[in-house]
Amino acid sequence: MSTKPFVEAAVAVLCRDDGQVLLGQRPEGKPWAGWWEFPGGKIEEGETPFHALQRELHEELGVEAEVAYPWVTRTFDYPERTVKLRFFTVHQWRGEPHGRENQQLSWQDLASIDVGPLLPANAPILDALRLPSIYAITNMQEMGRESFFAGLRQSLEKGLRLVQVREKHLTPAELEAFASEVIAICRPYGARVLLNGTPEIAQRIGADGVHFSSANLAALPACPEGLLCAASCHNVEELRRAAELGFDFVLLSPVMTTLSHPQAQPLGWETLASMIAEFSLPVYALGGMKPECLIDAWTHGAHGIAMQRAIWK
Repeated sequence: MSTKPFVEAAVAVLCRDDGQVLLGQRPEGKPWAGWWEFPGGKIEEGETPFHALQRELHEELGVEAEVAYPWVTRTFDYPERTVKLRFFTVHQWRGEPHGRENQQLSWQDLASIDVGPLLPANAPILDALRLPSIYAITNMQEMGRESFFAGLRQSLEKGLRLVQVREKHLTPAELEAFASEVIAICRPYGARVLLNGTPEIAQRIGADGVHFSSANLAALPACPEGLLCAASCHNVEELRRAAELGFDFVLLSPVMTTLSHPQAQPLGWETLASMIAEFSLPVYALGGMKPECLIDAWTHGAHGIAMQRAIWK
């Protein structure tokens, strides 16, 4: 049993409208001085994580969060202590951030971080933040080929950057050909494509990742290397399994009534929030989602929403 101190901390990811996030350099006199991190600090006894977040933002940066959402929770073992980091994304704040503890601050583009070194716990957080808030699922079977590809191009023009190819009615050869076409259309936009299929096919056609069903997740011995890995989850056990394997993100469904599974009992937003309150991976809410559901998803701790129908309209 570890004898290292255990600390819980609230951590703020300040997100500007241009997509940049704020990092701070730990000042001299603090452990890990000179290393860069997201603002935040220890949750004191009797504080809620959100109250600790507000206090730390005031003490470190002189700002107050006006719109903040719970996000992922990750535990990290440093040599001197174990830290549970409760991350919040902060989208609006009062005041201009400035280093009140003599720390240097820097707004950073997630695509090209140019400060360092970063505290070890923050590297996977940057990968998670690079995931967009919308995850689209192909629906060619219902829409027809021509309508689907028109919808795909239109959505890419509007900013779609993450797509799952899921067409269970296709043969393996047909799926490979269809997915290759989707990838070719998405590439010029910088959109990433995951294949709901095997890692072998995903790698062969140059997909960015693979999306596993819950059944395949249960049978998977290890997370395939070199691919973005996601999974469909419906309960706490499946969420836990995805985290144990080191997946990049998950879908959780059905949150609301959905045409795909009309007999399934929807989770609802409150149940989703309770299921992912301590979860370490970004979660996309799926099931009955429309673009206007995004704020509800953020409010209840999800990274974003996934859509199979509304996204193509």
